Amino acid sequence: MKLKNSTFYGLCGILMALSIALDQLTKHLTVTHLKMYEDGGSILGLFRITRRANPGAAWSILEGKTWLFVLILVVFLALLGICIWKKWIHKRFELLCLAAIAGGGIGNGLDRIFRSDGMVVDMIQFSFWPEFPTFNVADCFITVGCIALVIYVLLFDRTEPKKHPE
Repeated sequence: MKLKNSTFYGLCGILMALSIALDQLTKHLTVTHLKMYEDGGSILGLFRITRRANPGAAWSILEGKTWLFVLILVVFLALLGICIWKKWIHKRFELLCLAAIAGGGIGNGLDRIFRSDGMVVDMIQFSFWPEFPTFNVADCFITVGCIALVIYVLLFDRTEPKKHPE
């Protein structure tokens, strides 16, 4: 079944909106039901739910640089919009990956902009790797989108080089 471009772009928009909604819902539930650093239990023995506030990126790098993260998000979204509008990015799998990345970025951006402390709510922690930073649903969408995009570009995006007349 071949989807029209407008339908496909709508699906990308829905993916982005769902990633934002799922991220914000899990953050709301975490803030509502757990105190800071409180353990909320285990999921399948693989993950622990523990409320944290992150003032930076992974491992709290660039702590307190909220303006920088917001600026990067705005520039990324503007460039993405231009690339899609100009049809520089048009492959469907790439667009799905970028929708997931954008949705995750917006989810974390909403925390940075609208939370009074400018921090991102994190709550997911690996049970088997406690030194790994606590993360959230937005981070999952960003990470999976980036990994899938890199794998696709490196392994599956094979376009024939243009032949130059001799």
